[in-house]
Amino acid sequence: MGRIGILQTPHGNIKTPALMPVIHPGKQTLDVKKYGAELVITNAYIMYKNEELKEKVLEEGVHSFIDFPGPIITDSGSFQLSVYGDIDVTNTEIIEFQEAIGTDIGTSLDIPTPPFVTRERAEKDLEITLERAHQAIEVRKDLMLNSVVQGSTFKDLRSKCADEIGKLDFEVYPIGAVVPLMESYKYSELVDVVMASVTHLPDSKPRHLMGAGHPMVFALAVAMGCDLFDSAAYILYAKDDRFLMPSGTYKLQNLVEMPCSCPVCTSYTPDDLRAMKKDERMRLIAQHNLHVSFAEIRTIKQAIVDGNLMELVEQRCRAHPYLLDALRNLKNYTSEFERYDPSSKKSAFFYSGPESLARPEIKRHLDKVERIPKKSNLVLIPRSRKPYSKNIREFGEFYMKDSEEVQNMDRIWDDVQIAVVDVPFGVIPLEIDEVYPLAQNESPLKNDLDALQFVRTHVEDYMENFEHVIINKKVLKTFGIGCDGFDQDEIDSTIDSEFDPSKYGFLEVDVDPSIVRAVDDEEKIRCIADYQFGAGSGDSLFRGDIKIVKSRKTGKIRHVYDGETLIATLRASDSVFVLDREGARRLHSHLEYPKKRVGVNSDAEPFAREGKSIFAKFVIDCDIDIKANDEVLIVNENDELLAFGKAILCGHEIMDFKTGQAVKTRKGGL
Repeated sequence: MGRIGILQTPHGNIKTPALMPVIHPGKQTLDVKKYGAELVITNAYIMYKNEELKEKVLEEGVHSFIDFPGPIITDSGSFQLSVYGDIDVTNTEIIEFQEAIGTDIGTSLDIPTPPFVTRERAEKDLEITLERAHQAIEVRKDLMLNSVVQGSTFKDLRSKCADEIGKLDFEVYPIGAVVPLMESYKYSELVDVVMASVTHLPDSKPRHLMGAGHPMVFALAVAMGCDLFDSAAYILYAKDDRFLMPSGTYKLQNLVEMPCSCPVCTSYTPDDLRAMKKDERMRLIAQHNLHVSFAEIRTIKQAIVDGNLMELVEQRCRAHPYLLDALRNLKNYTSEFERYDPSSKKSAFFYSGPESLARPEIKRHLDKVERIPKKSNLVLIPRSRKPYSKNIREFGEFYMKDSEEVQNMDRIWDDVQIAVVDVPFGVIPLEIDEVYPLAQNESPLKNDLDALQFVRTHVEDYMENFEHVIINKKVLKTFGIGCDGFDQDEIDSTIDSEFDPSKYGFLEVDVDPSIVRAVDDEEKIRCIADYQFGAGSGDSLFRGDIKIVKSRKTGKIRHVYDGETLIATLRASDSVFVLDREGARRLHSHLEYPKKRVGVNSDAEPFAREGKSIFAKFVIDCDIDIKANDEVLIVNENDELLAFGKAILCGHEIMDFKTGQAVKTRKGGL
């Protein structure tokens, strides 16, 4: 759910994800903008209660007062409320004060309910928070506003709060009262709180995880859809002689080498720092902490662009056992992630452990492979170099459980599907083995037991669709598919020549190697279309006098024609179809509304016909299951085909955003 966005404010635009260092009004000595800060957060309540500070900030404005020219967010005093239990200001007063000092984004005075309180208290606090949110909208004039999601650790209350404030016209939605969870390393509970909130907030507004300042949690939070972070951790940890790193925290007293290559770590040794006065040492460690924190934000942004954010999350979450708990908890939200996960990415899928099995790409494949028309019989073969269909080797022995019942084995080969069994995607029919991410993935040669069991379960479910299943001996030994009483440890301890499938009721059968190698081109393009667009799409797209043109250089399928009319092009990078005009017409005729459609209003219709890109504000309806990078059909309110193109956003985002590009149109004139 990680995304890169632009947050527009009166003092400049901010590219998210972004980190906001906390600036203490009147005490800050470190110029955080030198280290990468584009926006900061400070506390309006502290200024409001100190008469000297209040008079000065009202006269100068907050930007001049704290000497920061970029966007400034101010907190309302909720932090002090959580610490001291009461504060001397009303919601209306603090909102009016924030507007008077020229803050870019102010905050309503919510009630920060700590984790694990009684439900009665959480409900009572939430009622006040919601009342104040409504009041804030009425009080503010031009001030951009935060409205904080509260509800303690009750997921339904978090969702209720997000639903209510999400209907109001706030610019940013922080998720509050989570610092105690992070301080006590309850990261699994943090996942539940964040997901219960984010999945009920508008996609078009940034989400701010309040108090999240340690770089080892940034990637996890961004993957859950958080866009902004704030914390004083950089200075608080420095006061305690601690260095922040994406992999954890280092204490100066234990260091013999500096932990990174930032200017501080390359200019000083641990002994140098230990010999300094406290204030000087604290300033330098705080600089290191800022360098590292902003570097991690940049790393996350690049991971989003490259499409490997979840791999970064898996790396970071292995830094601490309780972060690993959080990573494992993410499997309960795979369906939510899959809605937002692009259908194709620049980077390959890297399997890094059992937690990777919960990634949305795997769920999507398991759903989409069911679209492919089934043959009567199935042959399962082991992995090879990718693409599998181009690197098939001699396989050795094949087995069937019911071979004695088959009177004529030749009949099996008349109607058979060949599929590879591999970690982590399970069953991969050869016709689609070049489609992203099936050819663009890597997993270890040494499989973990979780992966073996996962694949075994899904392949055995898939086998239920076939009359007869023939399984290669290597597949049987690796996964134990169809082997009742299969003992992985026992099998692993035997050499291949000693493994006897007859122990599990299998009998050897002869398999013609030429059958295993055969992949018909027309069957391939139809299967890819079914996998990409839905069952039956292949037959609808590729009918008539089909001609397939291959690349002279690679031998891969490039274009598909009906006579002289181009239907679609198979993209080399991910082996999915890019439609041409006739292909779009045929797919539109085949798929029922609203499948693969983005509907635009009458204002946008002439622009769509001219082949111009579609902006979200003109969209009146769309297939909510569209993913970013999907091929989509652009239609008017009467479902007349106007154009076609590539989705920039997923369906949920297309419907919620009121600005920005939704579809990059390829061609109009339809």
